[in-house]
Amino acid sequence: MGLLSTITSPEDVRRLTPAQTEKLAAEIRTFLVENVSRTGGHLGPNLGVVELTIAMHRVYSSPRDTMVFDTGHQSYVHKLLTGRQDFSALRKAGGLSGYPSRAESEHDVVENSHASTALSWADGVAKANVVAGRRDRHVVAVIGDGALTGGMAWEAINNIAADADRRLVIVVNDNGRSYSPTIGGVANHLQTLRTTSGYEAFLEWGKRTLYRTGPPGRFAYGWLHGLKKGLKDVVAPQGMFEDLGLKYVGPVDGHDAEAMEHALRRAKAYGRPVIVHAITEKGRGYTPAMEDVADRFHAVGKIHPETGLPVAPSRFGWTQVFADEIVQIGRRRSDVVAITAAMLHPVGLAPFSQEFPERTFDVGIAEQHAATSAAGMAFAGLHPVVAVYATFLNRAFDQVLMDVALHRAGVTFVLDRAGVTGDDGASHNGMWDMALLRIVPGLRLAAPRDEATLRGALRAAVDVDDAPTVVRYPKGALVEAIDAVEEREGLDVIARHIPGDGAPAGRRVLVVGVGSMAGAALAAGESLAAHGLEVEVVSPTWVLPVPEALVKQVGEHDLVLTLEDGVVDGGVGAMLAQRAGEQGVQTPFVHRGLPVAFLDHASRDQVITAQRMRAEDAVRDALAALSRD
Repeated sequence: MGLLSTITSPEDVRRLTPAQTEKLAAEIRTFLVENVSRTGGHLGPNLGVVELTIAMHRVYSSPRDTMVFDTGHQSYVHKLLTGRQDFSALRKAGGLSGYPSRAESEHDVVENSHASTALSWADGVAKANVVAGRRDRHVVAVIGDGALTGGMAWEAINNIAADADRRLVIVVNDNGRSYSPTIGGVANHLQTLRTTSGYEAFLEWGKRTLYRTGPPGRFAYGWLHGLKKGLKDVVAPQGMFEDLGLKYVGPVDGHDAEAMEHALRRAKAYGRPVIVHAITEKGRGYTPAMEDVADRFHAVGKIHPETGLPVAPSRFGWTQVFADEIVQIGRRRSDVVAITAAMLHPVGLAPFSQEFPERTFDVGIAEQHAATSAAGMAFAGLHPVVAVYATFLNRAFDQVLMDVALHRAGVTFVLDRAGVTGDDGASHNGMWDMALLRIVPGLRLAAPRDEATLRGALRAAVDVDDAPTVVRYPKGALVEAIDAVEEREGLDVIARHIPGDGAPAGRRVLVVGVGSMAGAALAAGESLAAHGLEVEVVSPTWVLPVPEALVKQVGEHDLVLTLEDGVVDGGVGAMLAQRAGEQGVQTPFVHRGLPVAFLDHASRDQVITAQRMRAEDAVRDALAALSRD
């Protein structure tokens, strides 16, 4: 099994010789490729931080010293070095989380896998250490250059630099990428640091000094003067950090374990806030990942380890539909522009950017800026389409409310991975958006159920120029088309079940399927009809504000069953019941959806089953409610 099998804690890592450390790094890369290819997960980021993480555990003593990983998807190596080497169920129910998890280990601190938060965590822990008199403890935060594009990271740096009496080290893992190449002023500054060669500059200034010094007696003075000037100019690009009051160490080769150890020991000995700038390669040591320009290996499904090709080709999915439709819209509308928060490929904006590069804006991991910048674009006559994962819109709620909605800006937010995503755990389920956005004045939200309704919703959304619009859709492959059997006042009726001739008149049940739950609503409707009930199944594409036609339908039925893949408390079903009640309608409701809780990582089907959101669960609850009435 090699060295890796002997590592049960960081103490084992600190006992290794330099040669053994190099061997361990190679074994870890082999382990990651072999195991993550079987389960799926974040492969590229972890291959890039092997030596860096080993060096951290050799210099610092976790958990006494606190280690914080920004975003957390690069924590697999940390897991291995802290005794967690069973990756057989990675990101599956009962197995290891794909992110740090306090439930797994005392070595894990920050579970939130949203980016740009680690420096604030580190600042808080370091301040607490000072207040509590724990002067011998250190805090180390690892943050990528991509996460440094987030404003929260700079708010933290501003505070860290303001109070230098803390043992805090910021390791900038600089690989030039997040999901895509890192952009912006910070990225440009780091690029300057990366490309400044101290050795070449040293030779150049030394050579010029020798030519100037004249007689040998003046050689030493001239040489030292030239060296001082040369080194000053060489390190000048680090001024941005040192002007803030942060000592800067680097750039360091992040794949040279000894160099990383040396840099970290220097930072540790300094005893004050330090930035250690490590240059790494995402996907290091795995040829398919290193040769991939689209960064497909940031996160992978099951792949063939030899080639990196998927074991099962992915089916045409929701994101591809958006990618195609937004390009078609862009061809018709020159005012439509696209905004992404460092996720051009994952959210499907790459084709739009290729055709309309001047109308595509990657703002980095800065969802708040994306929303407010979009409001400014709308004021200036454009119609921005902001595409983000549903979970990440949480970060920009204030901007949606106060900058977009308050100013009646025509901005469309497209929320990918809405509802249950499962594998990535609590922080990535896109389950909060409908409950949050229902309180935004004037906002209109669509939850399409299939390809046709997604395309239609996008076209309708960009036609709204006096309010924010939102289009949400789930992760994964498309479902079969679910056609309407009737359209009533803009409301899609997707099934109707009426008892046959001679059958006793049944009680009337209205089943409302929101977005991806339309299929479950259809199945529930069939099952209820089998119990002799008259059933109508509807799937409104536009769910916020609640359609008046839907409120009217409530009053025509004896029970309403709602199914949604968002938080059920305060969700669409709850709002429908509220609107009906305001009009004096007393029809009872049964709501099925997600609880107000953080859900452990599991597959979507497992989450749906555990939360009793299957059609059979809904039917059982509906029949019980009818029996009580």
